[in-house]
Amino acid sequence: MTDNTHQNLEIEVKFLVRDLDPLRQKLIDLGANLKKDRVYERNIRFDNAWDGLRLQRKLLRLRQDTRARITYKGELEQPVASEARIRKELEMEIEDFETAAAILELIGFEQKQVYEKYRETFEFGQVEVVLDELPFGDFVELEGQEIDIREAAGVLGLNWSKRILDNYLAIMDRLKNEHLLPFNDLTFDNFVQSEVSASTILEFSG
Repeated sequence: MTDNTHQNLEIEVKFLVRDLDPLRQKLIDLGANLKKDRVYERNIRFDNAWDGLRLQRKLLRLRQDTRARITYKGELEQPVASEARIRKELEMEIEDFETAAAILELIGFEQKQVYEKYRETFEFGQVEVVLDELPFGDFVELEGQEIDIREAAGVLGLNWSKRILDNYLAIMDRLKNEHLLPFNDLTFDNFVQSEVSASTILEFSG
């Protein structure tokens, strides 16, 4: 999460790309700082029995990569006019992923959905650039202040008109409905036998 912590805001856009390698090389050539090496990431979305958080466009998540975190995301009560996605975000590091999951279940939340990715994180000026490998495609995500995000997208050759404001779970929902997928979890194992790609519903950035 970039330095919007004084407002607890997440301001981001993402782009679907055909190949992450050229973009990674471009970031290196432009002097971007490798903030975090490529790492496998496992996430679990929690909700109550009737999916009340999701119905309110909120997210309660546990994430495990090289550390464990609990995250809440919610829509702004008074949306700001923006060409990026802006959400309220609160996140904290936790000591034990499994214990945190057990606590959430004991107070009435259920494990609703698992999603996985590989993520590599760069710092490019004032923008955090992450290279995400999802089971259904490769994405670049930019997070920071909107003016900086838009400038970084231009420098990196990402077509602003092709930006994506949906999160990965919303993209998964669209794919599931479009292709009648028989599974709900966004995992590599689920997609290994499937030819379904995000490119069937989204445009590449360039």
